[in-house]
Amino acid sequence: MAIMIIMLVVFFGIMVGIGLYCRSHATDVNGFVLGGRQVGPWLTAFAYGTSYFSAVIFVGYAGQFGWRFGIASTWIGLGNAMIGSLLAWVILGRRTRIMTQHLGSATMPDFFEKRFGSASLKVIASIIIFIFLIPYTASLYNGLSRLFEMAFKIDYVWCVVIMSVLTGIYVIAGGYMATAINDFIQGLIMLGGIVAVILAVLNVNGGLVGSMSGLAQISDANAANGTVPGIFSSFFGPDPVFLLGVVILTSLGTWGLPQMVGKFYAIKSEGDIHKGTIISTVFAVIVAGGCYFLGGFGRLFSDVIGVTESGGPVGGFDAVIPAMLSKLPDILIAIVIILVLSASMSTLSSLVLTSSSTVTLDLLKGRIVKKMDEKKQLFTMRLLIVVFIAISAIIAIIQVKSSVAFIAQAMGVSWGAMAGAFLAPFLYGLYWKRTTRVSCYVSFFFSSIFMTLAMLINLKVLPNFLGALNNPIYAGAFCMLAGLVIVPAVSLITKAPRKDIVDEVFACYERKVTVRQTEALGDSE
Repeated sequence: MAIMIIMLVVFFGIMVGIGLYCRSHATDVNGFVLGGRQVGPWLTAFAYGTSYFSAVIFVGYAGQFGWRFGIASTWIGLGNAMIGSLLAWVILGRRTRIMTQHLGSATMPDFFEKRFGSASLKVIASIIIFIFLIPYTASLYNGLSRLFEMAFKIDYVWCVVIMSVLTGIYVIAGGYMATAINDFIQGLIMLGGIVAVILAVLNVNGGLVGSMSGLAQISDANAANGTVPGIFSSFFGPDPVFLLGVVILTSLGTWGLPQMVGKFYAIKSEGDIHKGTIISTVFAVIVAGGCYFLGGFGRLFSDVIGVTESGGPVGGFDAVIPAMLSKLPDILIAIVIILVLSASMSTLSSLVLTSSSTVTLDLLKGRIVKKMDEKKQLFTMRLLIVVFIAISAIIAIIQVKSSVAFIAQAMGVSWGAMAGAFLAPFLYGLYWKRTTRVSCYVSFFFSSIFMTLAMLINLKVLPNFLGALNNPIYAGAFCMLAGLVIVPAVSLITKAPRKDIVDEVFACYERKVTVRQTEALGDSE
């Protein structure tokens, strides 16, 4: 206990200290929200990765999908690395950085307004972000509840309060730069922690070979055609279609999430994009691949977790990972606590910074508050950070006390609604001049309404008229893919945007720049 408390005190002290140290970078809006667009590759890549992978992944998704798919759940982590990190950086990174600087936009809603010439798009996007980031933010705390109760035997409420206050301090003080530096440190903890935990958990069952052998002995008692021996150690697991849906939701979703895309706004240079791509991908392979790989062995701990008559874990899917870790040595449990805290605080800081900047710059400034100078903007953003953290903390406490839903549902609804609404308009907006504002409206409303209906069905407010698509995972993946069809289809049947306006927007890509020959071959030789 003493070791764990000392490690926590040191961890929290470093986080707060960095926030106070970075106050000089947060004296204006550009510095507070984007770090002055001067953030290097390591900080940007780690900020991207730590915002991507939180306690929702480590406790919620790894536990749930590891139990459902066995070792095949590792595909989810690899999909996150290849699609959610590598391809996202390659396809979106450079173009996002160039066009957002050209347009002078600091947030995703601001991008939609300036790219498509529509103030209402900005307002609608801001409202969607405000509504659907809150359940995601609240879900971050829940991943800590069982771990803290297991390790410290203290009430979950205190965990929520401490995490909220300390995260708020360093984000309010240092803004984006404090978040990025803390994300780097938290990312290093996540990398080392996940490797140590995997080795320790596998060792409980005789190493990798012994664990795989044990998993091969377990059958799926709920399979349609009876028991299926070895299904949880197979290549694609018992339900490949559902597995694909999870890969799409958790991988493609990052392309349309404002807190993820916003990392590309702040990167410093071309060379940093190349380095950031590699660093971010390697980080995702280790952290995401490791989390889901670890969760794949959850059924080996059925004697500790307990299995219900329906074949699920006693206490729900969120109980799987904590039960797997409960028998580890104290020092490893302390590492896990710091690991999950790092994952949660890094994502929480990114979400509340995104929420506060969006509401301040895109909803309040110039609309509700007609005159808002730089000083008022900074004060408002800092105040809203407090408000958003407080709201999400209250929801998290109510949720865990009433046992309403589990982690994966809250994240699935949030990711599905935001990524489904924004992914296609943002992607086509960067690449295709013919994209129209009407197609953006349709994409926004389609995904928001569809995911809201799916959520109400899950809460038993409405009868299930969506079939399998009432599942937040299927619904979210469906909305993202539907948007990729809706936007071009609607754009082609609606009035094209004015050519001179679009040409001006895309002129940023035509600007000639001089680079070293190591980056591009000259024509003279």
